[in-house]
Amino acid sequence: MSEIKFPKDFIFGTATASYQIEGAISSDGKGPSIWDEFVTRKGKIKNNDTGEIACDHYNKMEDDVRLMSELSYQAYRFSISWPRIFPNGKKILNQKGLDFYDRLVDILLRKKIKPFVTLYHWDLPLALEKEGGWLNRDTAKYFGDYSNVVIEKLGDRVSNWITLNEPWIVMACGYLLKVFPPAFFKPFSSMKVAHNLLLAHGFGVKAVRENSKNSLVGITNAMMPVYSNRMDKYDKSTKRADAIVNKLWLDPILKGEYPEEIRNEVYRQNKKNIQDDDLKFISQKVDFVGINNYSRLIVKPVPFPFYNFRPVNPKHPGVEFTSMGWEVFPQGIYELLKRIKIEYGNIPCYITENGVAYNENLEQGKLEDHNRIKFLKDYLFQVHKAIVEGVNIKGYFVWTFMDNFEWAEGFAKTFGLVHIDRNTLKRTPKLSAEWYSNLCKKNSFNYLDE
Repeated sequence: MSEIKFPKDFIFGTATASYQIEGAISSDGKGPSIWDEFVTRKGKIKNNDTGEIACDHYNKMEDDVRLMSELSYQAYRFSISWPRIFPNGKKILNQKGLDFYDRLVDILLRKKIKPFVTLYHWDLPLALEKEGGWLNRDTAKYFGDYSNVVIEKLGDRVSNWITLNEPWIVMACGYLLKVFPPAFFKPFSSMKVAHNLLLAHGFGVKAVRENSKNSLVGITNAMMPVYSNRMDKYDKSTKRADAIVNKLWLDPILKGEYPEEIRNEVYRQNKKNIQDDDLKFISQKVDFVGINNYSRLIVKPVPFPFYNFRPVNPKHPGVEFTSMGWEVFPQGIYELLKRIKIEYGNIPCYITENGVAYNENLEQGKLEDHNRIKFLKDYLFQVHKAIVEGVNIKGYFVWTFMDNFEWAEGFAKTFGLVHIDRNTLKRTPKLSAEWYSNLCKKNSFNYLDE
């Protein structure tokens, strides 16, 4: 059938992150984040771009929400800037920062847009990094203190909370690949970072339970099906890669244990850091899991201890890549959703990010991104297939609402449904924004239509 129809209560939304869109990096008492410092390092960001202005969402928030409403988007997943609330990461509250998100929530609800709030999307207060960052167990406790304040303020109106966004990326890009702050190469301390991030998740769950008893809470993970370059899913390096990329961020939360494939190394790297009740604390009940998926991971073995794999690109005929260099692999999202059903008790889940960057330009005031529409159709077809087969999936969020600061890529990569003119910051909905608007209105799309 060409008409793909979703369940009546299925939620369609868009997603953003604070540092990528807000700008106003020192306005109204905000403190510096690790990204504010990182973008000043020579050669770290393409074209020396920064988030100093980004999309100026901090000052254009009402207009942005109005545009979401005009496009009939049902939900908005956004993150809160920790250093906007606590400029030094702890103790001294910046009320003006909290007031900004208070207004944002009120405006969203007036426009009948459901807020999904992410408490941490990578912009750690710089002051806490100077105290050890995610290598310091205390950072998780400070995250809990920050979460308590935010949820106490917004929890009467926000009913969906996400503790962390993609802790795997925090660890891999910040402590292995050196492409995100703090840009360390610490492979033999990386599991300490992982444990402290999972502890922070536990503190976030506790904060929701204590301050907003009717709310739902979960975590968002960057997940990819893992394949061997030898097309053998069961070789040792592939299993290890899957354990580190996927299972490390689900098993402790949903099963109360670290993955068998890497358990010994986790404990070896966490001597004196793991305490007796940590896994019980980390595995407090969550209400859903978020899945961010863009592609798959193909790995080949390498002779390196623990991280005994490295990614490789596919070379089969017809393979398609995005401008990020990621393979277009729609069936991967289906594989992940089925895995949640089979291995994790069919816990409710959301696709909290899925989208694509292509090379594109505004022409005569329009941007007809048929390639993005095709991408979204192909991935949503696979999501729908999983729903039909009984996966307990509740919603889907496009990454992202508007073109923004794409981390190390600066403004060179455009994932948005809405085009941003980098000179004037004018917002122009792309053809995909209108297509997604129609999907939100109809709760369905025609797979065969252009």
